[in-house]
Formats: sequence, C-alpha cells, structure tokens
Amino acid sequence: MGFSVLGSFGCSHVLVRNPCHGGKERFGGGGGSGDFVSFSKLKTWTGRALACNKSEFVVDFEDRTSPHEVRKEIERCYELIHRLGRGVVYLGSSRMGPEHPHYLQSLELGREVANLLDCTTWSGAGPGLMDAVTKGALEAGKPVGGFKIGKEAGEWTASNFHPYLPSETYLTCRFFSARKHGLMDAAVRSSSSKKTAVVGLPGGIGTLDEMFEILALIQLERIGSALPVPFLVMNYDSFYTKLLDFLSDCEDWGTVSKGEVASLWKICNNNSEALSYLAEFYDLPPCVTQARK
Repeated sequence: MGFSVLGSFGCSHVLVRNPCHGGKERFGGGGGSGDFVSFSKLKTWTGRALACNKSEFVVDFEDRTSPHEVRKEIERCYELIHRLGRGVVYLGSSRMGPEHPHYLQSLELGREVANLLDCTTWSGAGPGLMDAVTKGALEAGKPVGGFKIGKEAGEWTASNFHPYLPSETYLTCRFFSARKHGLMDAAVRSSSSKKTAVVGLPGGIGTLDEMFEILALIQLERIGSALPVPFLVMNYDSFYTKLLDFLSDCEDWGTVSKGEVASLWKICNNNSEALSYLAEFYDLPPCVTQARK
C-alpha cells in the first residue's frame, strides 16, 4: 500500500494515486481537499522540498514498504562480491571530473593501490572520483566492481548503465541501504591473506554519509570483519582539514574521547603517504611506481 505522486514543480498541481480510494486519479490545484493536495502538503509528506529541474517527477513508495525487495537487492550485492572478490572500497565525489586535479590524483591512487594489493577495486561506479579510481584499476589490469545507484549528484543521473564497464561487473541498486551493505561488505577481511581497505576521497554529502557510517561501525566494532580493515582519508590540498578541526573540537566538548577518531582512520595528505601506510599495514614492499603527491 502506498501513494504514487506525479506533479510539476512549475505549478501547484499534483496527481495523487491513493489505493485507499480504489486507485482513482484526480488532478487538483492546491485546494487540499479530498484527493487534491497542494505542493506545500506534498513537502510535508516527503519531509523536504525535492529540488529538481525536471518538469515532472515520480515518487513511488510501494517498494520501500517491502523488506523483501531490499533483502533481495542486498543478496545480489553479496553475490557480486563473491564472484569478483573483496578488495579496496573507494568513496568519493561524483562531481569532480577529469579537469579537476583531484581526479588525476585519484586515478593514480587507484592504479598504484591495485598494483600494491593485487585486489579488486570497488566504488559506487559513478562519475567523478569514482570514475577515476575505476580507470586507474583498469590501467593496472586488475578487476573492478561497483554498486551503482540510479541517481548520482553529477552526470549519468538517469541511466542504470555504466558507459564502459561490463554489465556483469557492477550492480545498479534501487536502495541506498543495499548499496551501503555492498560497499561495506566488499572491504571485509575474513583471513590474513585478504588485503582490503576503505579509502575516503574528497566528496560531499553522500561521501561524508558513507565515511561516517563506516567510521561508526569501526568505532563500535560492528563492521563484521574478522580482521582490522585500514581506513584511509585522502586529505588532498587540505580538503578535510576543517572537518578534522571540528572533530578535534568534539573532543574538547567531550562528545568523543581524546584521540579516539584519530585511532580509527589514517589521514593521508598525498598518494605516497597512502601507499606507504598500506605497504606497512600489510608488510609489503613499497610500490615501485612514483605516486603523485
């Protein structure tokens, strides 16, 4: 049971399909009576205004009411991980394209880490820095997997398909919760021979959401990994410095323990620091290729 809502942001007219009324569809102009609803009331239902440049939008609540649909998608994520193998999971901006200096740094990092750890590279399979690490790993000749979402903050927003990855190497998720399960499980270490990591590249709200969820799981020892998983934060050009300062303020306020956050991840200012840390963590010889600082 649920509502299907169709409308236009250019006016106050919306269509509400209410299964309680036999699925009848009626248009209205903001009267707010019967099946007529104003856009202001629609905002109340959704919790916030949905900013969108498209003339029409569709919100379908049916699937979100079924835990079975979410569970099936999580199972598909696990199946993909089982086929391609766990490895390094990258979280990062979908907006920083090839013209951005962080794109080139991320591409080189993806290539050098794939060579160093000889493992699968995982990401959200979207544009921006996710695209950079994907291309870097492919340049290294290493396997790549991804958990795509139908809606990214950058390009490729309306497509369920990746422009160049084989379809069997990525999964397009409908649910962010399933995507997060996949990204987290792809970094789990079940034995000492497994080499995995989580790498937080520069990013916005989505990246921070994923980074802090993983950070909380590590803090609470609920990550589900038999062995520690290195968590690296790439502080390119001091991108995360103000965030780190805020977390330091949290220590002063007493909301986190002194030194607690610093013990959960490794802050790296450049690729050389990241490669050196991973080589030391896994007792490996350092990568011979010179990484960009």
